[in-house]
Amino acid sequence: MKDKFGREIDYLRISLTEKCNIRCLYCMPDWKEKCSDEQRCQEKKAEELTKDEIVQISKIFSKIGVKKIRLTGGEPLLRKDLLEIIQEISKIPEIQEICLTTNGLELEEKLEDLKKAGLNRVNISLDTLSPEE
Repeated sequence: MKDKFGREIDYLRISLTEKCNIRCLYCMPDWKEKCSDEQRCQEKKAEELTKDEIVQISKIFSKIGVKKIRLTGGEPLLRKDLLEIIQEISKIPEIQEICLTTNGLELEEKLEDLKKAGLNRVNISLDTLSPEE
């Protein structure tokens, strides 16, 4: 797949969730601040792609040249079905690399299982080393 400048595009970023376990100011969607009524919270949850939708999107894009999938968020480690998502994507023959962008807070306890599921690469997004920011 090529962009309008003729550059080869072989990767796809898929946002798994808007949920996060920290509250970085630049990333915090407005609805999280105002999510006091349960119905609105459920509507936002329903907007997340399902595991099957994520796998289907990955399959479609693999057929047009995507070789790498990067799973992002919010914080993707908060998805309860993350291991299943990675396992299913890893079965797609054209996908050569599955990456994860995370804040790393839950990484130590999940890393081995993620690797076994088929994760190849991790990017830790460190936005500050200062607790006040």
